[in-house]
Amino acid sequence: MVTGATSLSLVRDELFATMEEAEQSLEHFIIDRNNGGLLQQAVENLKQVRGTLSLIELTGAELLAQEILQLATDIPVGAGEERDTQLAALSNALYVLARYLESVDASRQEMPELLLPPINALRLAAAQPALPESFFFSVRLDHARPAMAVPAREPAARAAEARRLRQMYQIGLLGFIRENNVPASLKLMGRALGRLDMLYANTPAGRLCWLGSAALEAQLDGQLLPRQSRKQLFSKVDRELRQLIVNGAHEPPRSLLKELLYLVALAESGGPIASQVREIFSLGPLPFTDHLLEDESQRLAGPGHAVMRSLSSAIREELASVKDLLDLIERQTAPADSYANLHTLLGKLAKTLGMVGLSSASSALHAQLSQVSGWTTENAPAPEALLKLADAVLYVESMVASLERDGRRDTRPQTVQVGNEAQAFANHQLTEACIVVIGEATAGLALAKRAITAYLESNGEKLHLANVPFSLMAVRGGLRFLEQDRAAELIGACADFIQKQMLEGVQMPSEQLLETLADALTSLEYYLEGGAVLRRDDSRVSVLDLAAESVRALGMRVAA
Repeated sequence: MVTGATSLSLVRDELFATMEEAEQSLEHFIIDRNNGGLLQQAVENLKQVRGTLSLIELTGAELLAQEILQLATDIPVGAGEERDTQLAALSNALYVLARYLESVDASRQEMPELLLPPINALRLAAAQPALPESFFFSVRLDHARPAMAVPAREPAARAAEARRLRQMYQIGLLGFIRENNVPASLKLMGRALGRLDMLYANTPAGRLCWLGSAALEAQLDGQLLPRQSRKQLFSKVDRELRQLIVNGAHEPPRSLLKELLYLVALAESGGPIASQVREIFSLGPLPFTDHLLEDESQRLAGPGHAVMRSLSSAIREELASVKDLLDLIERQTAPADSYANLHTLLGKLAKTLGMVGLSSASSALHAQLSQVSGWTTENAPAPEALLKLADAVLYVESMVASLERDGRRDTRPQTVQVGNEAQAFANHQLTEACIVVIGEATAGLALAKRAITAYLESNGEKLHLANVPFSLMAVRGGLRFLEQDRAAELIGACADFIQKQMLEGVQMPSEQLLETLADALTSLEYYLEGGAVLRRDDSRVSVLDLAAESVRALGMRVAA
């Protein structure tokens, strides 16, 4: 059974319709709180949403839906103002859930960590403890640290020094909590824990100090955000230090150790302690960074795709009016009030663009306002001035198009200096062409995979493969255009195999070889869908390595 992000598209329409009904019922109940039918309808819809997410195994989304349902079930009919915080948390969580599912549907990638803030907001509203940052993080905690040789100390002397070092840690902790010179505060805390580690090496206390030092190193080197959860985490370390100074055999909570290891994995610090911990615990890189999580969380809290598309449509209508006026002015057939109308439209558009975050587009129009304000029937603009304004309008149009684009944030046109709008528009058009090429290439690969499946199911009917080599060679040409020579070579090798071994061959290849071919095509499809091609990102080179291994297993020669 297909589950996870790949299966969301199968239930998307029904799921989003049910969520919208739940949201509307909840909104109406907030207005009419004595209408139990509205609340019951919202609860029933939420149960269906949770069941659907459970079925397709979207873990983070299912957990958020469960928390929404649980809190909604606790809301009584006739709820008063004391329930406003809970109702607001419910509305916000439903909104974020819809935005998250939109993102998963567009990118086919899950990131359940993004849902921890709304989950914890719901738990806070329900007086439940918050889930830790490491909730979706898995690691074995039983790896042993290499034994360390430390000089013997008198218990009383060791306890006295430990108390002093703990105070050093607390001073740094206070600065971190207040965000006063965070780097210096972290270094102080790290020094204290490092010294405590030497005092309590080869004991449970030493293990806590060791992992705490690694986490602080990661927090500093990785420039992790000083989140409230991390301030609380290092405060818990301080409370454990107090216990450990009294009783060196005290075992720190495993959940605390896991939280510290999560920070080490998140930051990928190159520091000596963090590197040692990462190696001993086999901590691989996480598929996200702290700042990416923050950016994506902010995006989830913003307007949904439907809102942005509506806004984009309205801006496009005003741009069309501007272009119509420019056309009339260029032909010298514009009415007398056209210049004033043009100035008003440009000013309004500039303000709107600034409000939605397209500051570069807004600046491009603002730069033209002073010129346009002097245009009249008697003082008509020069052709060069009209051309500059037309360039600015085209640039704005390309920026506005990014508001409508689902799941393609990385393709938004780059902001430019005023006066370079024409070049920016040309670059945007090239990016759009690349997007079309990638879409066609992905479609060609999907077609080839379907054809191979049909070929296998029909026990070798070659008619199913008739157009596949031609389609793949077209894909190869598109990849050459994108300067993806290695991917193009692999596509070409797959096309050659299909032509020689399947179409021209007398005997049908073994099922294992066909599965290997499908592996190669799937790897290439995944490489294209990841967006790495447009970003010139080398992070997915390993995917091409995997595809190359599959192609070699087919007996085809490809470059290393």
